[in-house]
Amino acid sequence: MMSPDPQTDVVTGAFSYSGAAIARELLAAGHQVRTLTGHPGHAPAGSPIEALPLDFADADALRRGMEGAHTLYNTYWVRFPHGDVTHATGVSNSRILFEAAARAGVKRIVHVSITHADPASPYPYFRGKAEVERHLKATGVPYAIARPAILFGGDGVLLNNIAWLLRRLPVFAVGGRGDYRVRPIHVDDLARLCAGLGARDDSVTLDAVGPDSLAFLDMVTAIRTATGSHAVVVPAPGWLIPPLSGILGAALRDVLLTREEYQAMAAGLADSDAPSTGQTSLTDWIAAHGDALGRGYASELSRHYR
Repeated sequence: MMSPDPQTDVVTGAFSYSGAAIARELLAAGHQVRTLTGHPGHAPAGSPIEALPLDFADADALRRGMEGAHTLYNTYWVRFPHGDVTHATGVSNSRILFEAAARAGVKRIVHVSITHADPASPYPYFRGKAEVERHLKATGVPYAIARPAILFGGDGVLLNNIAWLLRRLPVFAVGGRGDYRVRPIHVDDLARLCAGLGARDDSVTLDAVGPDSLAFLDMVTAIRTATGSHAVVVPAPGWLIPPLSGILGAALRDVLLTREEYQAMAAGLADSDAPSTGQTSLTDWIAAHGDALGRGYASELSRHYR
């Protein structure tokens, strides 16, 4: 008796961060993986992943790229406006992608969103994410929405760059009292969650969060301890954090932290009271990886635009 062909899935950005983790999880499960990527020429030599362009100007090509696939795993989004690319661009492109998936006959869509996505949010990022979720639901394709707040692990940017700054600056400023809480999830835990959601047949929305919820100040302090940093961590008025980040970003030719990201975090939107969907403890992970954290700087603009 012939064995059935392995399931084919499509992952957006399978050579980037969360998309790469999801692709690894699917390959380990014996699935065939295609990727739709803005950098199809960057496929590693010998990769088993078929790379196709993520070209939102060619909806028919997007459809063809997803034909025969069972599940689309979508990690595409615009973190911050850059040039003529805005959150509205991300919303419009996501709608094009979802509609192409529906026309291609994709059986299921697993979408990575954000905690507290809300069409009434004062923050364009969170409003845009809510609009993307609305477009997804309108396709009629069974879906799963995973809502992480902050990711860590692997070659993640946020914790690494906090560590990089702590290694190099004599003073590290934290907005306000730093008592606003964060609930990160390890990128591999997110990947396992998404793969599991892809195997279901119901439509579901859930927060993707790890077991630790801790104050931002406590997270910075844990990174300082683990890296052996001697930087003095000091409170600063909240309004001062975005311009300070802007000055550092200009020096590094990057975007460290946007005003909206800081304000949303300070408002508690990086936390969740949902049950844990990840197993990796943030504090344990920081302690175990302190020697490697922050040894090099991770540029968001270089990863996505250069």
